[in-house]
Amino acid sequence: MRLTADRGIVQVHPTRRCNLTCLHCYSSSGPRVAATTPLELLTDALDDAVELGYSVLSVSGGEPLLYRPLLELLAHARSRGMRTTVTTNGLLLSERRLAELHGLLDVLAISVDGTPETHDVMRNSRGAFARLSSRLPGVARSGIPFGFITTLTQSNVDELDFVVGLAGEYGAGLVQVHPLEPVGAAASNLAGAVPDDQELGFAMFEGLVQAAMRDDVRVHVDIARPADIAGITLPITGEDLRLGDWLTPLVIETDGAVVPLTYGFPRRFGLGRLEGAGLADLARRWDAGPFVELCTTTRDRLIAERRPFFNWYEEMRRAALRAESGRVRLARAG
Repeated sequence: MRLTADRGIVQVHPTRRCNLTCLHCYSSSGPRVAATTPLELLTDALDDAVELGYSVLSVSGGEPLLYRPLLELLAHARSRGMRTTVTTNGLLLSERRLAELHGLLDVLAISVDGTPETHDVMRNSRGAFARLSSRLPGVARSGIPFGFITTLTQSNVDELDFVVGLAGEYGAGLVQVHPLEPVGAAASNLAGAVPDDQELGFAMFEGLVQAAMRDDVRVHVDIARPADIAGITLPITGEDLRLGDWLTPLVIETDGAVVPLTYGFPRRFGLGRLEGAGLADLARRWDAGPFVELCTTTRDRLIAERRPFFNWYEEMRRAALRAESGRVRLARAG
């Protein structure tokens, strides 16, 4: 079992420019943020990623539809045999844009964060849900497989049935529920809204209920149990494993930094930056030992604690921050 998925996924954030300023944005993106990644840097990285065992390109942001060379990036990934996904707020999905994306996407993931009122609050934009809804009929007609991704907070688990119902109405095949993480804008805007273990349990139960009630929408909740992480495959010294055989997602941030698991993961555990070194070189030079040790200790701790539910991504991020903080304290003491 890989760290978080059965396929090797490269998650790319090619721009932090966005047409919204969402309260829960992990990358602090917005209309005034111009940061972007050169296309050549990413296509070269994808060439290396395929050789490293990665077979899926997942493009997020920022708003990826504002990345000018998005179509070229997707086409390159497809030419290398990769599956492709794009996560979008959906507001720019015009008929023309959907026609351009057709044939280049395996899955289009559209963010829906609950009822219209909740969605507008999370998107920090009055009428955001109405504008999104106006795009959904065209998405349904486009022939592009699509699903919804929704952010779980401490207060919106009861709105999951609305999101699943909306998915069924428009033909979305999947609803993915991902717990809010206090990273980026969310750290200051919604720190008190991060779901606790009880809320995670409610979400897991609600996801099972919704999945049992319908056969047209698959519901996946990004919540783990001890049994889910007990069989995680981690490399041992001298073992001949490609990076993609055990580490997924591999994240390329907008500034070219390559980190494990999730955007904003402490860079002490990262592979480095693509500028001046290709992804294959970074992977070869990376001392994965500290990260593997972090995974092992976090896994063993969670199993020992017997917590019924947890967000593996957030547990790993917190453990990395604690390790980073401890290292700083030791350096100061020395």
